[in-house]
Amino acid sequence: MGTRKVLVTGCSSGIGLALAVRLAKDKLRRFKVVATMRDLDKREALERAAGKSLNRSLEIRQLDATCEDSIRECVNSLSDRQVDVLVNNAGVGMIGPLECQNVSAMQELFNTNFFGLVRLVKELLPDMKRRQSGHIIVMGSVLGIQGLLFNDVYAASKFAVEGFCESLAVQAMKFNVKMTLVEPGPVVTEFEKKVYEEAEKMDLSETDEETARIFRQIYLKYSHEVFYSVGQTPKEVAEKTLQLIVSKNPPFRHQTNRLYRPLTAMKHADPTGHLPLDAFYKMIFQHDHMFNASLSILRILHRRMGAA
Repeated sequence: MGTRKVLVTGCSSGIGLALAVRLAKDKLRRFKVVATMRDLDKREALERAAGKSLNRSLEIRQLDATCEDSIRECVNSLSDRQVDVLVNNAGVGMIGPLECQNVSAMQELFNTNFFGLVRLVKELLPDMKRRQSGHIIVMGSVLGIQGLLFNDVYAASKFAVEGFCESLAVQAMKFNVKMTLVEPGPVVTEFEKKVYEEAEKMDLSETDEETARIFRQIYLKYSHEVFYSVGQTPKEVAEKTLQLIVSKNPPFRHQTNRLYRPLTAMKHADPTGHLPLDAFYKMIFQHDHMFNASLSILRILHRRMGAA
């Protein structure tokens, strides 16, 4: 297989930046990377990380996933509109009590996380079908499999992504186009830090005192501990994604963090839904010592996996 052109969205930071750079610096020179972002004023970090690969195996282009014209302009600027691999990575986050969330902000989140993906696939899938070749990789989340306290709207957008991809994958197979959902757990990025920094300052006056207490004293505290106990780095997720891109038979779903798999497996183990709901309820509200003990075990496993 020759050099493949890979279009990656959301490359100003985090996973998108790490993946674009990893592909561009591939020692086997298997990729030409089109690294895109909505705001080109934020390109400095990517340029610095790309180093000598900039304008050689990596080019930076503007693409706003919320705008069909922007997507079409970017794709039309490529020779023969050639995109062998699309990596849909652009996304936004939202956490907090539902009563405190603005509906227009929820709509904006869906406009990026879900409809951004839809616009990109709508533009690129016909070309891939015509060529009888292509790979669509979608950066989803374990929250597209399992809901989580105070992540109602974000998880809903990722559930929508899962349904869209699972439905479309069958048609894509007929045209030799592959689809892969990459499902990270916690990833320590500037994106995540910003979401939690904003949550710390969130106006909770629209909700009741008990919900506000649970959010501030339990959820934010535990989330911070989980992120820094078992969270992956963007480079780790990028490496996993690279392996999926080069695989001859990539899976439809791939969870990047093995430590999270037992949690998502509970959902499939009990079709009634009682098992995961009960487990998360007890973990959060009734068994503080068990939660902390579990985190300690996960920290040890995470260090061992990192050293392996």
